[in-house]
Amino acid sequence: MSMMPRLRNHETIVQMPISVPVAENAIVSAPAPHLRDIRTTTLPNGLLVLTERMPHLRSIAMGVWIDSGSRDEPLELNGISHFIEHMVFKGTTTRSAQQFAREVDAIGGNLDAFTGKETICFSIKLLDQNLPAALDLLADLVLHPTFTPEDITREQGVILEEIKMDEDNPDYLVHDLFTRNFWPNDALGRPILGAAPTVSSFTRQIVRSEYARRFTPANMVFSAAGNLHHDEFVAQVASSFRSLAPGSGDTIARSHAPRTTPHITLKRKKSLEQVQLCLAVPAPPVASPLRYTAYLLNSILGGGMSSRLFQSIREDRGLAYSIYSELNPFRDTGSLAVYAGCSPANTRQVLDLTLVELIRIRQHPVTGEELQRAKSQFKGNMVLGLETSGSRMSSLARQQMYWGRFFSLDEITAAVDAVTAADIQALANELLQPEHLALTLLGNLGSLKLTRADLGC
Repeated sequence: MSMMPRLRNHETIVQMPISVPVAENAIVSAPAPHLRDIRTTTLPNGLLVLTERMPHLRSIAMGVWIDSGSRDEPLELNGISHFIEHMVFKGTTTRSAQQFAREVDAIGGNLDAFTGKETICFSIKLLDQNLPAALDLLADLVLHPTFTPEDITREQGVILEEIKMDEDNPDYLVHDLFTRNFWPNDALGRPILGAAPTVSSFTRQIVRSEYARRFTPANMVFSAAGNLHHDEFVAQVASSFRSLAPGSGDTIARSHAPRTTPHITLKRKKSLEQVQLCLAVPAPPVASPLRYTAYLLNSILGGGMSSRLFQSIREDRGLAYSIYSELNPFRDTGSLAVYAGCSPANTRQVLDLTLVELIRIRQHPVTGEELQRAKSQFKGNMVLGLETSGSRMSSLARQQMYWGRFFSLDEITAAVDAVTAADIQALANELLQPEHLALTLLGNLGSLKLTRADLGC
């Protein structure tokens, strides 16, 4: 959800060294080690406030993060996290949706939100001189939604149209088909938007109950970065969030890591000009000691224009416009997936060439040049991705929720530099085995048939 036009509400995966949530140990007004100007304070009601001072900026980005997302939903409430995110913008006890829009524009701010598999976030970016007004808006938005029956009915119609829009998008649909079959019968495999029957069933009582269960200090983090002073900022947050009750202190109960299912899914859709391909294996969770090795493996395989898949399939043979690999880590599991879009006539060749690259990276160590290029790419993207107040704000919250601590760039750089070619080959041999592969194809497949033997099993 956003006060600016947006196409979709899906979580942006930030390639940061975040990890699985740890037991919460409240830190009161403590400086973070090895990092300049990062401080944390726990308010009397239990809300944790994180700040990073960036005095060279004129902006401040701040966000309320909920440590709960779509994977924390029961089957019958699939989509409720995303629905609540939308409903929060429909008005509060003191402001209508139109008033929010006018007041945000009046301070030159950008109010936004998203729902992910494991988080919900409400954020605003503003000029530092407008901090009090922006903080009042954000607190009112998050703490005082009305959830009127009329707004719920209208928003159900909006989200049903959003679901239809995504179902008409082949790129989204192949991702959805893949995740549904990769993590079957688990919330992680279900869509963030939900399904038409579940979204249509939401009532005011359901919305208010789920809101009350999730929006508690034990499940929230307030992060901010930019031209601010921690003590003054904390005092303002404490005043704005004084109506937030301490709650029971219980965090959201976590399910066990879902089992992945190797599968071959062929979805025929004659109206599509291209075949969408997704070939994936299970990957380490966010907290894994192998996370930097996994990032570098992904980079070499299909993470950029110099990657093996891009060069082999697009540049050398011209078989696809879009071809890339993607690492998606979660708190207890993950996936490493190759995506491609190609003509029906080239589908089998693109699949075979992809399998060849998986075999090659298992059987032969990557070159020193490739490894160094991947490390430079990772470190460059990391540094460039942290140049704005918004990215710093997000990084603070994610590292707190997943790690309970903050990492310096020097720590991360040292860990990346320590990865060897042998490490990458060992991880490739662990992950990229034929019996682990899951394949999803969507498009005009004609008479194409595939078996596990076609994947090398």
